[in-house]
Amino acid sequence: MPVEEFVAGWISGALGLVLGHPFDTVKVRLQTQNTYRGIVDCMVKTYRHESLLGFFKGMSFPIASIAVVNSVLFGVYSNTLLVLTATSHQERRAQPPSYTHVFIAGCTGGFLQAYCLAPFDLIKVRLQNQTEPRAQPGSPPPQYRGPVHCAASIFQEEGPRGLFRGAWALTLRDTPTLGIYFATYEWLCRQSTPDGQNPSSATVLVAGGFAGITSWVTATPLDVIKSRMQMAGLKQREYQGMLDCMVSSARQEGLGVFFRGLTINSARAFPVNAVTFLSYEYLLHSWG
Repeated sequence: MPVEEFVAGWISGALGLVLGHPFDTVKVRLQTQNTYRGIVDCMVKTYRHESLLGFFKGMSFPIASIAVVNSVLFGVYSNTLLVLTATSHQERRAQPPSYTHVFIAGCTGGFLQAYCLAPFDLIKVRLQNQTEPRAQPGSPPPQYRGPVHCAASIFQEEGPRGLFRGAWALTLRDTPTLGIYFATYEWLCRQSTPDGQNPSSATVLVAGGFAGITSWVTATPLDVIKSRMQMAGLKQREYQGMLDCMVSSARQEGLGVFFRGLTINSARAFPVNAVTFLSYEYLLHSWG
């Protein structure tokens, strides 16, 4: 199993993560809190109350963990294609796999990524939702002092299962969505590239960006449910399951709640995924 796919996935995932984390923080807060009137209001209040660092809450842990999970996604995707088509990454432009194989490989990578991602994503969401400003002398400390303290607190207060809150919603979000993600990327690359040739950097950027937008359009409703279920234990509010969370959210806030954060998700998705795919393709090409 070629390991360079995993290494390229980790590096490209880390680059995309740093670029997109401030947008992700705003998205998470919009989805889980009702104190903001919109994207701009959330950004202004975050900056005034917490300074610029407020947009980067919870980022150190993803750099060390979720970026590694991204390597699982790209590594499993590419190696699943290798099993299905018997062609390496370098050979796939001359012998392009079918879109069915691309979709299956993407779904496989998404399923395994979600399995690895669940506890890390939960901790990230909890830290992002801490709206306290930087600690001042004499001020009370935030509930979580960092990712390790957050994980330990969840384990102690909510039990081992607490670390996997929202895991099923995350799995249902990522499994089909990442199949769509890779299939969209491949289709756009092939439409703009002569047969047998590698796509240009501009093509990779555009295809990666629009693949990211397409995947988030389909993923946002379950992303909202996932984030709310992850925050349920902190608010002492227990949902009986995903269906209960969906029904409760719709009754209280209307169907529009399932698309909360879609605009900023789409705005974040283009540059993040453009950079992710460009760095991934560049690394594999330079190593190949």
